[in-house]
Amino acid sequence: MVCLGNICRSPLAEGILKEKARAAGLDWHVDSAGTGGWHSGEQPDHRSIAVARKYGMDISGQRARQFHPRDFQRFDLIFAMDESNLRDLRRLAPTPDDAARVRLLLEYAHGSPAEVPDPYYHDDTAFEEVFHLLDSACGEIMGRISLLS
Repeated sequence: MVCLGNICRSPLAEGILKEKARAAGLDWHVDSAGTGGWHSGEQPDHRSIAVARKYGMDISGQRARQFHPRDFQRFDLIFAMDESNLRDLRRLAPTPDDAARVRLLLEYAHGSPAEVPDPYYHDDTAFEEVFHLLDSACGEIMGRISLLS
């Protein structure tokens, strides 16, 4: 799960997908990163932590990190939250096959090329909306990937 700074959207997506996989008894390795590294080592935004906690998840132990090209070898699928991050990730891809594994999260989940909006400059309501959008998308991902297994 990749967004810009790895403090708002991608930590929520990581926490949600990890919880769904755990509840389904799946041993998936789910992680998140940012295309930028200026928040490296920081906790998720306090509003992301709060909305996750509201729905029974604790993401406070996560720490932001910057996406690295070696992540292409570590993960089968890489989900970008928006078109800008999608382009940046594909530019980092060592091979065309690696670039093809980078998908826009909502396009993969729902079949439409919509972006997960960045709630950073907005109020708690925006974080709530993003949480529900990610929760729905992660539910779709669970169904799609489970069918492939």
